[in-house]
Amino acid sequence: MTVWLLGDQLHPESHVLDGADRVLLIEATAFAERKPYHPQKLGLVFAAMRHARDALRDAGYEVDYRRAETFGDALDAHFDARPGDDLRLMRPPSHGAAERLRTLVESRGGSVAFVADDRFLCPPEAFDAWQDGEASGTPREGGEAADTFRHEAFYRWMRRREDVLMDGDDPVGGQWNYDESNRETPPADWSPPPVPRFESDDLTRETLDWVTDRFDTWGEATGFAWPVTRAAALDALDHFVEHRLPAFGPYQDAMVDGEFALAHSLLSSSLNLGLLGPGEVIDAAVDAHRRDAAPVESVEGFVRQVLGWREFMRHVYRRTMPDLVESDLLSRSRDLPPLYYDGETEMRCLDAAVGHVYDRGYAHHIERLMVLSNFASLYGADPRELNEWFHFGFVDAYHWVTTPNVLGMGTFATDAFTSKPYVSSGNYVDRMSDHCAGCAYDVDATTGADACPFNALYWDFLDDHEERLRGTGRMGLMYSHLDRKSDAELSAIRERAATVRSRARDGRL
Repeated sequence: MTVWLLGDQLHPESHVLDGADRVLLIEATAFAERKPYHPQKLGLVFAAMRHARDALRDAGYEVDYRRAETFGDALDAHFDARPGDDLRLMRPPSHGAAERLRTLVESRGGSVAFVADDRFLCPPEAFDAWQDGEASGTPREGGEAADTFRHEAFYRWMRRREDVLMDGDDPVGGQWNYDESNRETPPADWSPPPVPRFESDDLTRETLDWVTDRFDTWGEATGFAWPVTRAAALDALDHFVEHRLPAFGPYQDAMVDGEFALAHSLLSSSLNLGLLGPGEVIDAAVDAHRRDAAPVESVEGFVRQVLGWREFMRHVYRRTMPDLVESDLLSRSRDLPPLYYDGETEMRCLDAAVGHVYDRGYAHHIERLMVLSNFASLYGADPRELNEWFHFGFVDAYHWVTTPNVLGMGTFATDAFTSKPYVSSGNYVDRMSDHCAGCAYDVDATTGADACPFNALYWDFLDDHEERLRGTGRMGLMYSHLDRKSDAELSAIRERAATVRSRARDGRL
């Protein structure tokens, strides 16, 4: 029996390795030729796999490391060497992946047994029992229908289930969340905590050079500083808890010119590669609070992202695919404007966010949601193209996590788990950042040549989609403001929005 580890299942203590003496790793390249992936994403995946190979060998495993164009090519070679081999594989979260892999193996005379994915804390059967109201024999909290997914109810259930930040049956500190305390903007004299850097060893440098020579990529290859080993990922976790977790809470929604990380953890790539497990990062953060090394506001905000949102996305994706990717509630079809690819724009917020992705394959969650996704939504870009852009551009992006985030939270292409679109005018960016003060556009103006593009696009978006959105969720307040605008004002807004879209389409924004 051989354990087949996929390239994002690299935790050396994963239960799939229990009792194994032989490990198969396949470094397939065909996927990297289908999209213009960020070179740091490809370099991260391939370097992490190669380091995992060496670490497993050092630990005494026999490792069959095969480099091929496709999984099928590598499996041909594997079964030529080991006819009829039985494989054990941790079930991948991407839709249809397990079935495709089973077909590849069985068509070559082998067998494959799938085991649970221990990169998550909530197994599918537990989520399904809770979601469908079967865990206690009564409807789940809130009494909502089983096909309605709501994060807050899930998050509270997970806190109780895993006994995280709990004082008996009550949340530590008396509150389930500290959102109101976690929306501050840093004072002018605040300096972000240090960002860890992981110098590339010879193997990583060799891998990065190979990636840039071998593939057509989008993004900057130099400056790579992501953990590619288990040891480096643990160092990254320790660094976050010691240096940035205390400030993470209050400034997690802030955007500061020239700063890509602020106090964010930068652990998502390590979590999604399996170099770190969710339980250990949650335990480290909670322990910091117990030691009075981090305030509850910061720890709860981080726990919400890992124990709540990450787990929630995995199951919403699992339950809603393939319908999730097949429609858009708002029927948008415009091509993503070229600024997402070349970064050419005078809008400082977009310039910064796209630049962060191009330079590092990373932007934090508010840049993703309220700048990159917000603008694409208001512009009317096809959500599926935006999803593809996120998928190839971010080092932490995988189909199971990018797709629900972009199509649900980011663009409201689906209302499976969101009750309204997360769109805003320039006022939000101004409130949460220092970008607007030095921008070529006037954030206080809605119409006119120098008006912030977000403003006219926002009101035009509400006007254009009124039939679908007016009665949705918490949209009443937004439409009450739209109702106060005169016909002349709306006409000027539509004209300005059309100009913004035209200039964005032509790369002149």
